[in-house]
Amino acid sequence: MDRDRLLVTVGDITCFVGDAIVNAANPSLLGGGGVDGAIHRAAGPELLAECRTLGGCLPGQAKITRGYRLPARWIIHTVGPIWRGGQHHEEELLADCHRNSLALAAQHGLQTLAFPAISTGAYGFPVERASRIAVQTLWTDLTKTYPTLQVTLVCFSEATAEHYCRAQATLF
Repeated sequence: MDRDRLLVTVGDITCFVGDAIVNAANPSLLGGGGVDGAIHRAAGPELLAECRTLGGCLPGQAKITRGYRLPARWIIHTVGPIWRGGQHHEEELLADCHRNSLALAAQHGLQTLAFPAISTGAYGFPVERASRIAVQTLWTDLTKTYPTLQVTLVCFSEATAEHYCRAQATLF
């Protein structure tokens, strides 16, 4: 697989120009802090109205909405796990967030999507561990199941991006 299909960058995910961005949402899907709040603010009130019709989302699962005022046409909302010491299936749930988001993108014929560093903010998932899980899961699924998808990991800070770049470097 071409390594350019899994990129790491630093930036604002709400500015991503592509088919979809992934939102690190809370279970209500009604907005919140961090990436979730930024996406809701940038997309506009229409996003909240659509999210109210979805009935929330369980950790590890994903749902899709229109992108409204964002450059991306779609938003894939996924609920990451809250870190509780690693004994409550957090790693499996984080991998599921990435797998289910990719599956939803493929079901909708999307080609380019951007992921944030899911669960590494307020949910407290250790970024070094989260980056390894995200990169390995994405790489495996892109290689084996989704040969046409291109993923960009959009990190909010250089420090976070370094973890994702190190995780990516172990694959090549």
